[in-house]
Amino acid sequence: MTALRIGNASGFYGDRFSAVREMLDGGPLDVLTGDYLAELTMLILGRGRLKDPDAGYAATFLRQMEECLGLAAERGTKIVTNAGGLNPAGLAARLRELADRLGVEVRIAHVEGDDLLPRAKELGLHHDRYGAPLTANAYLGAWGIAECLDAGADIVVTGRVTDASLVVGPAAARFGWARDDWDALAGATVAGHVLECGAQATGGNYAFFQEIYNVKAPGFPLAEIEADGSCVITKHDGTGGAVTVETVTAQLLYEIGGPAYAGPDVTTWFDTIELEAAGPDRVRIAGTRGSPPPETTKVCLNHLGGHRNEMTFVLTGLDIEAKADFARARLEEAMGGARPAKVEWTLVGTPKEDPETQGEATALLRCAVLDPDPERVGRAFSGAVVELALAAYPGFTMTSPPGKASPYGVYKPAYVVNAEIQQVAVLPDGTRRAVAGAHATATPVPPAQGGDPSTIVNLPGQAAVDPARSVENPSTTTPATREGPTGFTDAQPSGGGPVPSGGSLHHGEEPNPFADAPTVRVPLGRVAGARSGDKGGDANIGVWARTGEQWRWLAAFLTAERLNALLPETRGLPVTRHVLPNLRAVNFVVEGLLQEGVSASTRFDPQGKALGEWLRSRLVDVPEAVL
Repeated sequence: MTALRIGNASGFYGDRFSAVREMLDGGPLDVLTGDYLAELTMLILGRGRLKDPDAGYAATFLRQMEECLGLAAERGTKIVTNAGGLNPAGLAARLRELADRLGVEVRIAHVEGDDLLPRAKELGLHHDRYGAPLTANAYLGAWGIAECLDAGADIVVTGRVTDASLVVGPAAARFGWARDDWDALAGATVAGHVLECGAQATGGNYAFFQEIYNVKAPGFPLAEIEADGSCVITKHDGTGGAVTVETVTAQLLYEIGGPAYAGPDVTTWFDTIELEAAGPDRVRIAGTRGSPPPETTKVCLNHLGGHRNEMTFVLTGLDIEAKADFARARLEEAMGGARPAKVEWTLVGTPKEDPETQGEATALLRCAVLDPDPERVGRAFSGAVVELALAAYPGFTMTSPPGKASPYGVYKPAYVVNAEIQQVAVLPDGTRRAVAGAHATATPVPPAQGGDPSTIVNLPGQAAVDPARSVENPSTTTPATREGPTGFTDAQPSGGGPVPSGGSLHHGEEPNPFADAPTVRVPLGRVAGARSGDKGGDANIGVWARTGEQWRWLAAFLTAERLNALLPETRGLPVTRHVLPNLRAVNFVVEGLLQEGVSASTRFDPQGKALGEWLRSRLVDVPEAVL
């Protein structure tokens, strides 16, 4: 059977509008997927649904289909998307109206069952502090999509499914996989994880971006999936960017936790992934092992948490710290007894010595505030900043005029047993077909649907949990990387030597094969790439080495304690270190760094997207031999 050629045209709600046409015009595709959902997106759609019960889906997708529906039908390309958001039935109905108006014959199906809001109280999804959720959506799997495609659908619209399910469903339908074809399902999950964030797999947000062909915007990725679940990641000829082992590695490390990547259909073992260059802009992924999913399904809960606002002072020239202290003191005094529940100050940037431009002479002081009362963080706050204007530090100015408060949401994950999820495939002819639940393992695996970090946590200074031994893997054959006392002893990373003995999974100072070697103090980014991201209030930082020798050094050097030393803002928070020798990578999960999720976070980088680049900029002592 020929490979399934499946592409992606959206990594988030707001991604490049022209990508759908680019992918359809660029070359042959069996299936085109689009990922429009994230925790923050569900909050945005939930607020929209409060104003209009018929809303709740990604309207951008409907406009893209107005432009490209006929082209997709002409090319014979099926479309699978989670753009249905909170209202997949509503989007499916709008698509049928659009197809009739355009005179395009397509069969449209959708998947329901993720929306648990009507049952939130029954399922115990109310929060002690925030009450009833605004949205409550379970992460469904791939089998509803497969059911729709088996029934002849040309377009399948879903609500909240795991990002990878958009790829796993079409692959399962094409190759007729059984529910317990764990390795094949795991392989397709990896392909889906690579594709889900669009151009991030083709050089977007890539640590070594200057090595990528950037005359054109990076093309969107596609996967050629085989019947055994292995695949080749590539892109259309002539598009910008690049597909290399490292661009794929970077995306594999994005928003993950431990090796056990648990989804609703399969637990995928990321420590078994094997990458290999297979030609220009072609990377083969093989060897991925899978095992049964956990007994619970993750639910994304968004609550209305209160209101927020922020104002930014511009500080220029001399005495920056003194000017910042002055602004803080005056505004704190002005707020007095009406001080918001949360006030966070962030000083950004350091002016250059003898600056030649005003920009080089400038730093920013940001004040972010949260409170349940919109009045307290509205004009009462921003107006107080403006009133300082003629009685402040020299050179006082701001980056924006005073503004009103805006509501923010609080993201909370929850877990319900699989039997409570009632997934339904609504076929093109309107038939409603219940989709059977997942095969769950009797041994709990940390639920991680949607790419969320696992719940295995070890504090700095403690011996790390070996994720391979803390979670039973009932695969028929145990991969070599899970043998031995540490679970990773002598694992062979791609293109490099073995992990230093005792240096793979322990947080403390570890034997370093380069301990006595001459060193040079350079940025960590000279020898390592990184990618970071958010999952609710947690952040992950995946770090990979470029060569085998650099990996031997990195695996022993970059402990959780070292991360705390290099990124002081992580101190005092639970940190887990995971090792992925096949990818020459370590992955850190920092719990609570992003507070109560993106919308509620007062951090300057609320989604943690720049944490990896901060880490790479820190100076470390690197052995001359590995440079």
